[in-house]
Amino acid sequence: MPDQTSSVTEVLRSGNRVVGFGIAAIVLILLAAAVFLFLNLPDANAFNARVERLFVENDDLRRQAEVKLLEIIAQSGTTFSEVLTSYRMVIFVLLLFSSALLLAALVFLVTIIALNRRISTIRRSGIEVSSLMINRDGRAVYINDMEFSLTGAALETLSVLAEARMDDDVLTGAQIEAVISGRNEADCDEAAGATRVKRLRDALGNQMVSELLVKTIARRGYVLAVGKDVIRMV
Repeated sequence: MPDQTSSVTEVLRSGNRVVGFGIAAIVLILLAAAVFLFLNLPDANAFNARVERLFVENDDLRRQAEVKLLEIIAQSGTTFSEVLTSYRMVIFVLLLFSSALLLAALVFLVTIIALNRRISTIRRSGIEVSSLMINRDGRAVYINDMEFSLTGAALETLSVLAEARMDDDVLTGAQIEAVISGRNEADCDEAAGATRVKRLRDALGNQMVSELLVKTIARRGYVLAVGKDVIRMV
């Protein structure tokens, strides 16, 4: 148990370090990108400044058409300034959105890595089952604090495996089928029992839990990977 605790603590610490460095890197990259974009955007008043220069350098323009043209150019400059300002806002929003996506991706990545390491540890050490209670009337099984609703056939399969575990027996697929169906073992097919075990695992839902709880022993059969003293049947 201390080794597992130490392993989990190390995983959490390494995960926190990766998250910290990742967030810092993302902030720096996005900040540099934002500064680069905003510095390279043209000045919003550049167009207006050119129009004003036209007015100053061409003060001899007197005809109505020429004045009207300069007014249109001036209005275009104002429109350009407003559009550029809106572009700056759009770029800022996109940068915020990309920051959120990158941070979420980083958090998900670290979470997946931590879960994979944890699952690998569990697969190596197995599931620690402190209690396993089979409720026939309620068609449910309670594993530690988890409740699983089972079909009648899945519950029968689990009950047979639990009784065999209390007797330190390993059952083949044919033996499981014989106990449940009441027929002679010689008349039962190995595949039928294997199908029952598969349906039990599917009923438990969580693949990791089911695979580690109902273990397959090569060339021998199936057995519950729990202690005899934790099994209760009501």
